[in-house]
Amino acid sequence: MIKVCVADNFPVVHYGIKSFFKDHSDISIVANIGNFSMLKEILQSKEIDVLLLDLELEGLKSIFEVKAILKEFPETKVIIYSNLSEQIYAPNAIKAGVSGFIHKKEKLSVVYDGIKQVTDGKIVMNETVKKNLALIAKKSKSERIYRKLSNREVEVLRYLSDGKKNHEIADILKLNEKTISTYKLRLLTKLNVTNLVDLVNKAKTLEIV
Repeated sequence: MIKVCVADNFPVVHYGIKSFFKDHSDISIVANIGNFSMLKEILQSKEIDVLLLDLELEGLKSIFEVKAILKEFPETKVIIYSNLSEQIYAPNAIKAGVSGFIHKKEKLSVVYDGIKQVTDGKIVMNETVKKNLALIAKKSKSERIYRKLSNREVEVLRYLSDGKKNHEIADILKLNEKTISTYKLRLLTKLNVTNLVDLVNKAKTLEIV
């Protein structure tokens, strides 16, 4: 029996997943949380084989927090289950140590297969994304941007796109405000724009945010 924890903001997601898996004797949803602050306690108190985690979970500020969880609870496999762009976020998440990335547009049967595969030690990602990453010469524009941006730059870009100021982002990520300014300048350069409005618009066009 594979024991799963679902970490998502929306009750409808929890209900849908629990309803789907109630007829599967090999997988059991043993915990549901709606805030990242609850995660550590759950992992300490229950045996969790697979964590199904939304990157936009309330309280989750950075992929580096996911990395810390993976380090502290190495026996738990993490699958990112999110609406964020798979082309951009899946490779970054895999680099951080997660075992898979499944977009929320996929059927729950794909989630079932993904849970089974990660417990067998496999990495789960959309086949198209896998092929595109392997074929560097045929990369899409979005993927070329991905290869330019670090995890931290992608995070800063997300917060800038949400309308947050440099000092607010610094507080969230626990970084110096000057460091955020440096990331912002790098983003302007890498995305070949000269102002914040164009930066955000380009990020949205390329589905980075």
